[in-house]
Amino acid sequence: MADDVHKNTEVNGSKQPFPTSAKSFTAEDEATLTEALKRCSPATIEAAIKFRKTGDPTPVPTVVIGIIERFAEPDQRARLRGADDDLRLIEDLGIDSLTMMEIVILVEDALQMSINNDELRNLRTLGDIKIFIDCKVRGLPPPKPSRFLPIEHIGAVMPIQPPFLFLNEATIGSTSASAKYKITGDEFFLKGHFKDNPVMPASIMLEAIGQLAVLFLIEGGHGEEGKQADPQTIYFTGCEGVRAHRICKPGDTLTISIKPKRLKMPLATIEGQIRVGQEKAVYVEEITMTYGFREAMAQPAAAAPAAAAPKSVHSLPAAAARIISPAPV
Repeated sequence: MADDVHKNTEVNGSKQPFPTSAKSFTAEDEATLTEALKRCSPATIEAAIKFRKTGDPTPVPTVVIGIIERFAEPDQRARLRGADDDLRLIEDLGIDSLTMMEIVILVEDALQMSINNDELRNLRTLGDIKIFIDCKVRGLPPPKPSRFLPIEHIGAVMPIQPPFLFLNEATIGSTSASAKYKITGDEFFLKGHFKDNPVMPASIMLEAIGQLAVLFLIEGGHGEEGKQADPQTIYFTGCEGVRAHRICKPGDTLTISIKPKRLKMPLATIEGQIRVGQEKAVYVEEITMTYGFREAMAQPAAAAPAAAAPKSVHSLPAAAARIISPAPV
């Protein structure tokens, strides 16, 4: 991409320049691009042509999602249509390292950009990739990458412990967080909620959202210089606008997501929701908690190197150099 600025567009509420190619987009270029994307949807090809002709980054997410869809297994492609940004390419879509390599190469060819390996290592979710590519085409520095936290790390830093911990894994970013919890049916409270009809209590799902908010405060890097949120000072104070939309039962996997609305010590207010697949289960407009700071501490031993992490998360072959792989904690 050239350094010349062709037009201004809005990014996060402010006008930002984005670069456009200094080379004209010829009919031959269009034919080459169309051939490269021939197994992608017409919408993907149209979006790529629009970007290459104008330099306008607006169609870029359509191009990236379309290329991922082209390589995804047929039974997984529907998940990409209207998918939330916390959809994971490896764990949720089952895309392996070699397929990821093909995706990256085709994105580079379609958008005429170069992506180096170090830039890709922390990109795990659809949202990570969309934000990264958008910043890349605009010539803007990408945001701090999100961090994947396995259950061992969560258990080491959280003040809440089993059997009342409802986070199996989490991804913590600078402006949001997501987590997974599978209802096993062995939860102690399901024996009486309800008789012969185990249903996850809505209050417990609200608790899971709150637990993710606690983890976000602890691990999100929002403390003052040299300080971090103290787990022993985080307490629930209130909630507003709770809605339950779906019954959740054993076998369901809850996808929990939160984003902060206000963070000003001693109060944190977050918005959260839970989905099962694409179905909304619970939404809370605001959960408010108190918190304080303590001196920043070293990472706990449970946040071990990648080799010690669950095989399902860190099983990509090291020889595959150009991959988007989960980052070790």
